[in-house]
Amino acid sequence: MTPSGKHITLLVTGPIGSGKSEVCSYLSSKGIPVYDCDSRTKMLYSLVPGLKCDIECALGIRWEQIGIIFEDEQKRKTLESIVYPLLCEDIRAWKQANASEPLLVVESALALGRSIFDGLWDKVLMVDAPYEVRVSRNPKAAERSRLQEFDLEKVDYMIENDSDIKELLIKTDKLLCKLI
Repeated sequence: MTPSGKHITLLVTGPIGSGKSEVCSYLSSKGIPVYDCDSRTKMLYSLVPGLKCDIECALGIRWEQIGIIFEDEQKRKTLESIVYPLLCEDIRAWKQANASEPLLVVESALALGRSIFDGLWDKVLMVDAPYEVRVSRNPKAAERSRLQEFDLEKVDYMIENDSDIKELLIKTDKLLCKLI
């Protein structure tokens, strides 16, 4: 538990290419449990019996065409309506399995903008970087940033990742001191 006696679940979010995965990797290296929504979703596709088939039927496509969700808003919303309840259930189970930890971290680029995830964390950290920097780090940032929604009123902490990795980790350590 933290010095205040509370368990904290922190959502780490931010636009693609901002450095949120770097922050989460660093926190994980310090022994803090990190739930990566992207990786866990991919795991669910393989572990949940019939999930891929259900998605194919609902979207009217073959699994190999799943990338179309980035271009077709209705298909993306349909996919989310199938997968997000499973992901929420998985997050809850993961949190329960790690209940003795003082700090848990959930990494997601999209969860803050999707109400189905509300209540799964206590605090929100947004990692951000200038647009040009994000695109240079990940070319997909240009095409996918429109899919990400951030309600800044829900953000408790902000790290501006506008320098190098050393500076990002220093900023992360400062935040960590506030949390635990």
